[in-house]
Amino acid sequence: MSDIKTQVQNLDPNLKARNMKQLTDETENIYKTLVVIATRAKQLSVDIKLELNAKLEEFAITPDTIEEINENKEQIEISKFYEKLPNPAIIATEEFLAGKLEYRSRDKDMD
Repeated sequence: MSDIKTQVQNLDPNLKARNMKQLTDETENIYKTLVVIATRAKQLSVDIKLELNAKLEEFAITPDTIEEINENKEQIEISKFYEKLPNPAIIATEEFLAGKLEYRSRDKDMD
């Protein structure tokens, strides 16, 4: 997962218009392209969530009372970092356009 964090450091987190021809060059079908991108986005979302939860769990202390809850600056910084990451769909789209995704059809009749 750490390679994804370094990879997305240069990505613009904002949405932008895409060239439909460029998206369909490889698959020749916009729906196949969207399935590939959506599937990868789901994988990224799960990976990022698991990593964030693992990092935040390091700070988890079960307080005896509610009054003992205090803020941890490291925990806040980690949360802010993950909030600033681009949306997984944006990351997946960039990976697809860069040719970094491998995929195959399950059903040969669909091709």
